[in-house]
Amino acid sequence: MRIVKERTLTEYCKLNRYKQAEESIKAWIFEVRFSTWNNANELKLKYGNASIINSKRVVFNIKGNDYRLIVDVEYKLKVVFIVWFGTHTEYNKIDAKTVNYEN
Repeated sequence: MRIVKERTLTEYCKLNRYKQAEESIKAWIFEVRFSTWNNANELKLKYGNASIINSKRVVFNIKGNDYRLIVDVEYKLKVVFIVWFGTHTEYNKIDAKTVNYEN
């Protein structure tokens, strides 16, 4: 899978408040790069704790659920778009279904 906005995500992890997620994010990126999901069911087999929000939106638990990562997956194109990343507390203040892409 190709990850869009990967660099933005890794830059976030250099900020003090997200620093503890850095290694977990690097591991997630590595795993996703070498994945080829055809649908949400295949993704869920690999990431049982992921929450499938709709046909393309997925929420991943990062670093033991201390952080959340929201992505949109275009299965046919094999592309993962980073939508939002933050702490679990920050996640509780947003709507995962409607949050827009970060710039």
